[in-house]
Amino acid sequence: MKLSVNETIPVAPLKIVALSSCKELGNKVDKLIVEMRKKVIANDTEKGLNVLGFDADSYILDAATPRFGSGEAKGIIYESVRGKDLYLIVDVVNSSLEYTIGGQTSIMSPDDHYADLKRIIAACNGKAHRINVIMPFLYESRQHRRSRRESLDCALALQELVSMGVDNIITFDAHDPRVQNAIPIKGFDNFFTSYQFINAFINCPEKPVIDKNNLMVISPDEGGMSRAVYYANVLGVDMGMFYKRRDYSKVVNGKNPIVAHEFLGNSLDGKDVFIVDDMIASGESMIDVARELKARKAGRVFVATTFGLFTEGLEKFDKAVEEGIITRVFTTNLIYTKPEVFERSYYTNVDLSKYIALIIDTLNHDLSVNDILNPSKRIQELLKTK
Repeated sequence: MKLSVNETIPVAPLKIVALSSCKELGNKVDKLIVEMRKKVIANDTEKGLNVLGFDADSYILDAATPRFGSGEAKGIIYESVRGKDLYLIVDVVNSSLEYTIGGQTSIMSPDDHYADLKRIIAACNGKAHRINVIMPFLYESRQHRRSRRESLDCALALQELVSMGVDNIITFDAHDPRVQNAIPIKGFDNFFTSYQFINAFINCPEKPVIDKNNLMVISPDEGGMSRAVYYANVLGVDMGMFYKRRDYSKVVNGKNPIVAHEFLGNSLDGKDVFIVDDMIASGESMIDVARELKARKAGRVFVATTFGLFTEGLEKFDKAVEEGIITRVFTTNLIYTKPEVFERSYYTNVDLSKYIALIIDTLNHDLSVNDILNPSKRIQELLKTK
């Protein structure tokens, strides 16, 4: 018989550590869990849940990672973690934070954020009941496989976290989830944002029509094909895919430059297209794909990516929207979003805080997350209302 969070008690008292890179998201998640649990307390007073700190006004653990003038740092926890079920939330690609080295300002890199995460884990000193790391953008996930004499940074990071005592690693829309093979007997959960994106898409101002005659799902490359296949299946529409022809004799900005985008799929004539991918970095390849789609007589182009990095600013997207190449861009709040992005009328930010709160609450009760991992049923129910 499948149990719910309302029928069980937590495996241990819950505590959330929102690192400096993820304060805003961590606070939103905390408030949502408080609200959820207040309702449980109001409906059931027989379990003695208050003994486990279940009825707390906040689950945020007071912690910090201060830096010395040399740029070195340390992790500090200001309250006991003994016996606690800890959830550490970190955004390794938050480029808004700075620190000073010898009077000079330096922007925190993914390496700095990852090091801060390890410092907090080390400060726990092995006293927590369980340590869970929520890392929406998986550290070094773009370096997930070796094609020549290269480092396997993501696999090494996962193994290092496990060796430090981390029990579960929770991420979203991993660039290649097969990297979990580096830690085969430890917890690794890769959650998807498909339900939230489809909800935002069907309710956006442009009101797309969801059927085979009016919509097609597009994968911008072969690596994201399984993601696009899933979207196409649950939406009941066709799917198309681009593959990138690259010049492997050159390396520009750490990657082989794209020579051309080749399309595989049915006719796009007059159809709206929904491009789904894991991230927008510079946005150059995404705009190239959108331009190729328009050249094939596609209708409106909608872009949905879990992580909007916009590493080279928004000018390219502004121009693409102005030229009618892109209609709307969706990204999530799983990572830091630059303030100027919110100013764009063509942009929609998809909130995942409630999803994270549900994941934490479920895991804290030591229950299965299988239904959360597979949102197909909820998507079908959502589509029936439209």
